Amino acid sequence: MATLKAQPHITQPPRWEGAVRAWSGTAIVAAVIITAVVWYESRPNQNETVTTASVFAPTIPNTAPPPGSAPEGMVWVPGGEFSMGSTDPRATLYGGPDAMADARPVHRVYVDGFWMDATEVTNEQFEQFVQATGYVTIAERAPTQEEFPTAPSENLVAGSAVFTPTPGPVPLNDHYRWWRYQKGANWRHPAGPDSDLRGREKYPAVHIAYADAVAYATWAQKRLPTEAEFEFAARGGLSGKIYAWGDELRPGGRFMANTLQGLFPVRDTGEDGFTGIAPVKSFPPNGYGLYDIAGNVWEWTSDWYRPDYYAQLSARDVVARNPQGPDTPFDPAEPTEKKRVQRGGSFLCTDQYCTRYMVGTRGKGEVSTGSNHLGFRTVRTPGSDQTRAAQN
Repeated sequence: MATLKAQPHITQPPRWEGAVRAWSGTAIVAAVIITAVVWYESRPNQNETVTTASVFAPTIPNTAPPPGSAPEGMVWVPGGEFSMGSTDPRATLYGGPDAMADARPVHRVYVDGFWMDATEVTNEQFEQFVQATGYVTIAERAPTQEEFPTAPSENLVAGSAVFTPTPGPVPLNDHYRWWRYQKGANWRHPAGPDSDLRGREKYPAVHIAYADAVAYATWAQKRLPTEAEFEFAARGGLSGKIYAWGDELRPGGRFMANTLQGLFPVRDTGEDGFTGIAPVKSFPPNGYGLYDIAGNVWEWTSDWYRPDYYAQLSARDVVARNPQGPDTPFDPAEPTEKKRVQRGGSFLCTDQYCTRYMVGTRGKGEVSTGSNHLGFRTVRTPGSDQTRAAQN
């Protein structure tokens, strides 16, 4: 089996090489960010009050009204100037064990206003697209011998990565323990060939690779959000808050997002009402009317991923206006893989292993991969071409 370089944040395996490719017959084993560390034991005192607002300047939203009526299923995000990024969350209550170094320095950004899907794209919406176009997702396509010349022909079958709980506690530095390549897993069959979408019409579409999300967005005359647009929208007009709704994980004891309770990766107790993915709109919206902008499923953005991109923007010492991300991708943990930024965290996030549902933090994923906790939502800029080159 190929040896993976140590990585600070992995939820599921990156593209597996060598013998792993020969076993699975494909590289569709997603790379979505989370922290790969030993069990997190040290937490702040429960009575400790922590805020990050002191390092953030106020958000200055645009005051112009929405340009007309909202497209169906979308809400207006006014845009404006805000502080983007995250401080080191490890000193905060439920902050988790990851320093989130790629989310610093906090820097000022301006984005224009835009329309954004109120929810993640659902199965019924994605099915409308497939019926209209005949599109076949990457997870549904069998890999070829040309792509993987060392793989046995019997292993060249379509599939995707599926989270599988472990029978007991395991070290959290080996994500192979809880991710498996499932033949026949795709958006129609999220847990594998024996599963289907009956009763799941309002659930987010998953096992979506980057190209799949772009294809849907283009068909819908929309596009994927930039990373800056996603964070501005996720903050909902707030400045420097830890979560999309404020500084408390569960204000008044109320769950605000679909995350994992219990012991990762053994068992989700479902205290928030769900032991896995949830239908959209199961939790309160943020200040801009956006649902599941944190938790439930990871979401693609159009930006290439580089851990030093925020440092590049900050070094210019000006407010970055509508940043589109770096020109090229680079992940030092996997320098040959092309990754885009993902945002929002998923139903697998927990302070034991992943706290990337915190609003200023970042995820990443190899562009041809999908999993059962990866989806997307789209945006539309009034009066502009939606199919930006950044998506291609």
